[in-house]
Amino acid sequence: MSLLHCKTIVLPKISDPRGNLTFIENDKHIPFNIQRVYYLYDVPGGAERGGHAHKGLNQLIIAMSGSFDVLLDDGKEQKRFHLNRSYQGLYVCPMVWRELDNFSSGSVCMVLASNLYDEADYYRDYDEYLAALVIQ
Repeated sequence: MSLLHCKTIVLPKISDPRGNLTFIENDKHIPFNIQRVYYLYDVPGGAERGGHAHKGLNQLIIAMSGSFDVLLDDGKEQKRFHLNRSYQGLYVCPMVWRELDNFSSGSVCMVLASNLYDEADYYRDYDEYLAALVIQ
């Protein structure tokens, strides 16, 4: 896959004076079925998360509160996304390296994933990731 497949997705937003509501439905708003949800919070200032690629996992990364940056790298080019709206998500396809940084104080990052956790699905070493791209 390449960065061409990764994109920001604007999710449905129902505005109301009492507060807004956003929802996500499998295969309707995102191009996969949700099998797992996890979130990052209390990330210390200056810390980075991610630093890996997935062999087959699709993800939607959402800034539920605050903001952070996501750097995507497909081995040929890099692109940085700034996430700061809870009704927008960043779709990250398989075989794209991701790094998350620049977390604001109190930020919460929620990730919707297409598969259950599987350590064998990860490339955690950048050089191994690049070598796998050449093989494909």
